[in-house]
Amino acid sequence: MEDHVKHTLKRQLRRLATERPYQIVAGSAAALVLASGTGALLANGDDAPVRQEKTAVVAELAPRLGDVATRSEARVPASPSTSPSASPSAKATSAKPDPDLTRKAAPKPPSTKVLDYTYEAQTAYWNCGPAAVRNALSASGVETTQDAMVAPLGATENGTNSAEDTTRGLNQMVKGNPYRTHMIPGAATPAQMDQLQADVVKAITDGRGVVANIAGDATDTDGGWHSFPGGHYIAVVGYKNDGRTVRIADSANPALPSYWITTIDLANWMSTRGYSA
Repeated sequence: MEDHVKHTLKRQLRRLATERPYQIVAGSAAALVLASGTGALLANGDDAPVRQEKTAVVAELAPRLGDVATRSEARVPASPSTSPSASPSAKATSAKPDPDLTRKAAPKPPSTKVLDYTYEAQTAYWNCGPAAVRNALSASGVETTQDAMVAPLGATENGTNSAEDTTRGLNQMVKGNPYRTHMIPGAATPAQMDQLQADVVKAITDGRGVVANIAGDATDTDGGWHSFPGGHYIAVVGYKNDGRTVRIADSANPALPSYWITTIDLANWMSTRGYSA
């Protein structure tokens, strides 16, 4: 009888240590007996020798079971409900807003915009480059003279070489170097026409005039004919129809200081050349 009770008690204590080690308190035989359900056995009217045997078995196993409980508790992970990192509300509180969702959309450019500028006709047959740059800069609120722009553009009696020179001269006078050179090396393509339209709208919206290097003939929206077989520079100071038509300040003829031309015609007029925007 005693061997049977001893064997049963040991088996129950081992199972308890494996399945619920966190319920075992090291060194407390009474707590082990209650947690494993063996307290009921002790209350069943067993004789004193049996109770003493059970108590001895528990006392024998308690230290080892306490070590098991300690190791098991170290391996038990924190409850998700008590872990701050696992709390949805904690994550929601610490999460930063998505900048793509909070960033405001850029305002749409106006359909029509013409900059305020002061006009000057060129003072010599060769200095249309400095004159066009001077007129474009006046639209940006930058006052200068044609003579002052000769050196920055590298202009001579042979004229100004290319849009690269007008870009350099404009950036010397405007903060931030906003101007870029856009070349049209051959016949203007639809993509280059669209790019010109976008560049003009952006520059004018930002308060900057554009300088175009043109050559050959073109007709404005009023039917006026303009011919510069040897090349010429003009300033673009405004647009309308969302950039499909642009306002030209032309230093060549003070009798016709400005006119409108379609963006497509202007792109074709700049074929093999380019513009600063």
